[in-house]
Formats: sequence, C-alpha cells, structure tokens
Amino acid sequence: MIRKLIRLGAVAAVLTALALPAAAATKKKSKKAPQEDSPAPESVQESSGGIPRTRAASVLVAEAGTGQVLYEKNADQQRPPASTQKLLTALVIVEAGNLDKRVQVELSDTQVEPVKLGFKPGEVYTRRELLRVLLVHSVNDVARCLARDNAGSVEAFAEKMNEKALELGMRHSHFVNPNGLPAPGQYSSARDMSKLALAVYHNATLRSIVSTKSLFFRYADGHIQEYKNTNHVLRDYPFCNGMKTGYTQAAGHCLISSGSNNGREVIAVVLGDNERSWLWRDSSSLLAWGLSL
Repeated sequence: MIRKLIRLGAVAAVLTALALPAAAATKKKSKKAPQEDSPAPESVQESSGGIPRTRAASVLVAEAGTGQVLYEKNADQQRPPASTQKLLTALVIVEAGNLDKRVQVELSDTQVEPVKLGFKPGEVYTRRELLRVLLVHSVNDVARCLARDNAGSVEAFAEKMNEKALELGMRHSHFVNPNGLPAPGQYSSARDMSKLALAVYHNATLRSIVSTKSLFFRYADGHIQEYKNTNHVLRDYPFCNGMKTGYTQAAGHCLISSGSNNGREVIAVVLGDNERSWLWRDSSSLLAWGLSL
C-alpha cells in the first residue's frame, strides 16, 4: 500500500509539473504566440479510468517486463514509423556482433536527406561509434552506412530488417530502408513497434545507448562535436530511461519511450502527433501514468 502511494505521489508531481508551464503560457498569450514547445493542456486531461488524454493518432502503453498491454488507442492502425524504426536497424546491427569492427564510409552512404552526420567518403569509424550517434542524434547517413556495411546494400539490409521483424512477431510491418525516410510500402503500427521496443529494452547494449542524454563524437579529422539526444522526455524527466524519436511529414511526430520507477518498468509508443510539444506531453504523461499503476 505504501509503495502504491509513493508511485501515485510521483505521477501526481509529474502531472502537476506538466500543468504549470501551461498556466504560464496562458498568462503570456496576449503578448506572443505559443512556441513550438509550448505545452498542450488538453493532452494531460484525463479520460475514463484516469488515463491521460492524448492527441496522437496511435498509442500503446505496455509493461516492459512482460509486454502486457496497459492501454491502447488505434494500436493496429497502419502508420509510417519514421526514425523510430532505427531501433530495428540498431537491433540487427548489434545482433550481428563485432561492434569494434572499423567501417569505411562510401559515397553512397552520404547520398541521403538530412538529418546527416556529415561524414565523408574514405573516413573510418567503428560500428559502435556509428551506432551510438545513430540512436542519439538520429542521423540518416549513418543508418545507410551501417546497413551497407552489414548487408552490402540498403535493399539487402531491409530484407534482414523484415526477417527480424517477423521473428519479433511484428506481422503488420514492412520496412524498405534503415532510416525511416518516406518510402512506398514502408509501414508499421503502435502494437508492432511496442514489440520492437521490448526487444531493444532487454538488449543491454542498446538500452545503454538509448539512455544516453548526450555524447561527444570524434570525427576522422580530429574535431569533436557534442550531440544531444533528440528525445526531450529523456532529457527532461528523471523517470524516462530512453528509446527513440521520429518525424516525417507523413508520419507526424513519433516517440517510443521507456521509463522506470520503484521497480516498475513501462514502454510507451506514441505515433502521429501533430506538434512536438504534444509529443513530449503525451509521452511523459503516459509514462507517468503507467508507472503509477
């Protein structure tokens, strides 16, 4: 009973903290328009059962230990997952092993849309270095480089991704590239992505990487650049311990997040929010709710 009260107190504190910026934004509304990261008060209102009301198109919350679904909304709706599918790319790479193998960048690796790391053909990095910056900074050229190094081509790597997805029980997903950029025939669902998230959560190497709030990347020419994790929930809320963001115009704003508190662990999949501020709000409130049960 005491443990339950502690959890409820924790989630109450989180939801109170989420509501405070909204009140401040309301007072300042006459002075200037809300910024992109301004909170969306509606997304922390409760629906029946005390579940936070969300604006995202598809949502699923599950226990990280058992995979038991705690809440879902349009969880089987077919949607583009954007860069959240880099978790699958990373899982295939890690399970192939030899992460200290050195990889030489080729011209084809660099021929991709932003966001890009900006490495150059001929430069050499380890798989581990590339994997870390892939998941923290979500760079598309690195995804192509790792895919080509692993399978010889992006197309061959996509076949490996689909094989792994089926192995995980992701039977309503299909992947065409390693980075999540828009492509015909590429789709998944909140339910399928939760299955991927469970596998990543229980992989010690990947769990360590996705919990990294920032890293320093050393380029081949010696200069060092700091990259902060694109996951603002990880950066701003102590109960969040990782996972991956995604965005394209077609997919909307997406986030797979995980959290833990007092021995309880949950995963939240949020796909298709219209604004980044709603994404952070929906994800953090769902995590807090799941951890309070």
